[in-house]
Amino acid sequence: METANLNVRVDANDKKGFEQFCTSVGMNVSTAINMFIKAVLREQKLPFEVKANTFDKKIYEKLKEAELEMSNTSKRYSKEEILDSINNIIM
Repeated sequence: METANLNVRVDANDKKGFEQFCTSVGMNVSTAINMFIKAVLREQKLPFEVKANTFDKKIYEKLKEAELEMSNTSKRYSKEEILDSINNIIM
């Protein structure tokens, strides 16, 4: 089997943590990366779910709605009312 080099840039702390993990399970980084590549090729998908973080976007949209509502009214809200509203948005 012919081999080829694969160079990847990663965060230095992530690299160190990954190396420590690999050592703790008895393999080196090269073996772990090869296992990942083989799994992707075999399954024809990533071995984990990839999705957008829509939670932050929903919170942002709700907070913008609340800001607009507050700017269009003369009513003043108590700290407790604001905290209750925020808790309702994020929970």
